[in-house]
Amino acid sequence: MIYLLTVNYYSTSLIARLIQSLPSQQKIIYQIVIVNNSPADQNLKQLESDRLEIIEAKTNLGFGQACNLGLTQIYKQDPQGIVWIINPDTYLPSNILEKVPAFFASHQEISLLGTLIYTPDNRLWFAGGRFIPQLGAIFSVDLFSSQPETDCLACDWVSGCSLLINLSRFQSCPQFDPAYFLYYEDFDFCRRYAKQGHQIAVTNRLAIIHQPSSIANRNIAIKLQHSTYSYLLTLERYTNPLIFSLRFLRLLLYSLIVLAVKPQAAFGKLVGISNYLSRFIRVER
Repeated sequence: MIYLLTVNYYSTSLIARLIQSLPSQQKIIYQIVIVNNSPADQNLKQLESDRLEIIEAKTNLGFGQACNLGLTQIYKQDPQGIVWIINPDTYLPSNILEKVPAFFASHQEISLLGTLIYTPDNRLWFAGGRFIPQLGAIFSVDLFSSQPETDCLACDWVSGCSLLINLSRFQSCPQFDPAYFLYYEDFDFCRRYAKQGHQIAVTNRLAIIHQPSSIANRNIAIKLQHSTYSYLLTLERYTNPLIFSLRFLRLLLYSLIVLAVKPQAAFGKLVGISNYLSRFIRVER
């Protein structure tokens, strides 16, 4: 069974498009699980069907914790299943879902799998994630540009926009760290489970179409607030103090410099920095 897990935050029309891209025939068995982070969004009920389950979060939990709700429920009923965490602002090309069971049948060792991600104008947006801890560098790269004949390559992290989880590889239900509200939770998720011996990979046999930041860009300041906080938390966890300090100072100086010309963006970054620093004040108290 394949479980397509997505998180709704006033995204009913986008999720409807995602559902329309899924096969209607019965040759592939799948279930759609939506965690509703926006209880006031009554339009979501219009999507109800036999293949769709809605889990009410009752408040906006953020991406990772909302996924945890869905993962917990899916794992209880089917600990051998395959979960495809997928953004609501995405949709699948034809005949993609049917390829999932065969892929995992031939790559049973993989725990977390990323896919190719294209924009609607057919530009490659993601094809693998790399991390250089000595530099604090977290970036995406086209891993298949030099090995196009290979169907699967190991990588350091994959995007939570399109992340497949092979539940059979886990002795307990995999969970995102609730310290992350939004952004970098996918990186942390991959690095934590990689340290436990799980294999992380990306494949060019599966792909989705994604409209980047179509939801998050509704409020740039809030987006940058969350991304800045999560970025600093990630650097704290996965780099050394010197690299963290250098990147922190660069981020702070940049935010102050652009405050006059890009006030909304700069304000969002500064609030994110402030929220990060407030963690230490709370600990000291």
